[in-house]
Amino acid sequence: MAATSPATKPARWLIPQPASREIALFAASLGIRQPAARVLWNRNIRNPQQAAQFLQPSLDQLHDPLLLAGMATAVDRIVAAIARKESILLYGDYDVDGTSSVVMLKKGIEIAGGSAAFHIPHRLKEGYGMKPEVIEQAARDGVHLIVSVDTGIRAGDVVRHANQLGIDVIVTDHHLPESELPPALAVLNPNRPDCHYPEKNLCGAGVVFKLLQALFSRLGWTPEKQQRMVESFLKLAAIATVADVVPLTGENRIIVKLGLEGLRDVRNPGLRALIEVAGLNPGEPLTAGQVGFRIGPRLNAAGRMDDAAAVIELLLTADAARAHAIATQLHDLNTTRQQTEADIVRRVLEECVTTPVTDNHSALVFSGKDWHRGVVGIVASRLVERFHRPVFVLSEENGEAQGSGRSIAAFHLLEALESMSHLFLRFGGHRQAAGLGMRTALVADFRESLNLYASSRLTVADFSPTLELDSALDLSEATDEAVAEVLSLAPFGMGNPTPLFAVHDAEVAAPPELWKEKHLIVRLRQGGRNLRLKAWNFAGRIAEFERGAHVDVAINLEDDAYSANRGYSPWCAVLRDVRPAT
Repeated sequence: MAATSPATKPARWLIPQPASREIALFAASLGIRQPAARVLWNRNIRNPQQAAQFLQPSLDQLHDPLLLAGMATAVDRIVAAIARKESILLYGDYDVDGTSSVVMLKKGIEIAGGSAAFHIPHRLKEGYGMKPEVIEQAARDGVHLIVSVDTGIRAGDVVRHANQLGIDVIVTDHHLPESELPPALAVLNPNRPDCHYPEKNLCGAGVVFKLLQALFSRLGWTPEKQQRMVESFLKLAAIATVADVVPLTGENRIIVKLGLEGLRDVRNPGLRALIEVAGLNPGEPLTAGQVGFRIGPRLNAAGRMDDAAAVIELLLTADAARAHAIATQLHDLNTTRQQTEADIVRRVLEECVTTPVTDNHSALVFSGKDWHRGVVGIVASRLVERFHRPVFVLSEENGEAQGSGRSIAAFHLLEALESMSHLFLRFGGHRQAAGLGMRTALVADFRESLNLYASSRLTVADFSPTLELDSALDLSEATDEAVAEVLSLAPFGMGNPTPLFAVHDAEVAAPPELWKEKHLIVRLRQGGRNLRLKAWNFAGRIAEFERGAHVDVAINLEDDAYSANRGYSPWCAVLRDVRPAT
């Protein structure tokens, strides 16, 4: 369909009601200031012991990996394969989660005394998921054990075929299963219905991390050696967890928090080279944001634009020169990816001039001939940001349409696809992201069915952007010490977003400065305290900052290494929205 964005609707601000007395007692019990305490409280972290564990995550807070259904069987089979020197094949996926999982499990098996080959499908040549021809080749190669990573939970027929060829299969995955699990020797997936593992939000590399924990505990090593080995895998597990956009709560928070700390000392030549080409400095602490927007996209670029096997080589090579060459290649591929993505977005928005998106369009499906399948998922994300409703973007090639969808919080994509499964050749995914393949002739039916389904579940209010603020903030509270406590709640990302504060009735202290034609520097005053805001892409709203105007602003407080290096406060305030003071 063709569509254009409706008139921009102002964001709804959702600010929790203050519980001043309770929060004051809570802050005192933790020995922290009010701003961080209000964030914790309003995110339902209200028990002092729970809050202390949140603020100081440690390995001993991780759950016993044997709580994962099938774990004991999986470890027994891998240990036996290592002892018998069997050929093991790791079957992965082409994104950061899949490639990181392959590298982690391959290294773990080698540390345990075994060896493993791997297969990463080519996105454009093979598509997503396990394929029978790969299994048949493995049988000819004498493989007796296949371990899938970040894939396989919906590959029942392929697993059954492997069984017929005399190959045992262990499925490790985190995607939502079908009603029937694949007939594998073991299925490790916290989302299988009969699995009572406490953490349901692990990514594929998180499941592999738990498998390695269990494997190392079986090898008779000292507790000290087990801990060293587990810690050594936290870096890749953290990168994959951030890149796969799973909630950074529970075990994921522990993995990412400790993994990011480990990235201060990177010895892996591939990771060091990647950090350097991403414009970051090895040895300096990385944030989840830097991993998500600088490291992850370059690792993903190989699978999106070319062959993800390059990522495996990057992370396994001991040759610093080769690592730098591959990292540079990934950097260039990422640049090409950005250009390709921008071109498809431009084409969609050019179409959008003809038929406006209205409140009658509850979900959108865009389809074009030979759009690059490696970027349609990112394009869908951009369009969700613009239209604030579920979006699928499909590429039509040789009579088949393949692509990806992204969603808003109120809409479950996978359940929607399951309700119209007869339309698809294949599909899978999560609540917020899904992929599918279908005959091109059925795209119009899919568009109509998805819109009808979404219309029955979404309201007009769901199409307006919403800002969920953590609390109000007086500028007098924004001291260096208080901001440091707020920043200690990192890593920030899905499930633990960067705290968002409302500053009410602040006066615009000076005319805003225009920066690089798109951005503003805004200065506010409240109660005698001044604050300088960075307002990215706010040039079009400059009129809202007339000197002397009184405004409410929604702001994030963020680390600012540039400011710190110049001797100023090591943080900055970033504007997210503005409205007249209420």
